[in-house]
Amino acid sequence: MALKAAFIFIAPDADPKVHRSQVATGAVELTVVGVQNYAQAEQVARSLVEEGIGAIELCGGFGHEGTARVVQAVRGKAVVGVVRFDCHPGLEGKSGDALFG
Repeated sequence: MALKAAFIFIAPDADPKVHRSQVATGAVELTVVGVQNYAQAEQVARSLVEEGIGAIELCGGFGHEGTARVVQAVRGKAVVGVVRFDCHPGLEGKSGDALFG
């Protein structure tokens, strides 16, 4: 059985209904979704878990606060990992915590 995983990225103009794609190999089914802010990430993460996603990785735009919010949103129904940038190049050199926290 393939691992069902997701990658959530954060970008100011992202729309999770539009900016979503899937890639499947024999071992992994990966869903990629863009969100505008932490609140939207929480909603998307809960919906991904309902779809059977068991692992969620967050882009480097999520700071410590954003990561904690997603972890709390999924309530242990998926593991959450994060790529880390102290100053994200796609967010004007800032952490998501400074912009969305």
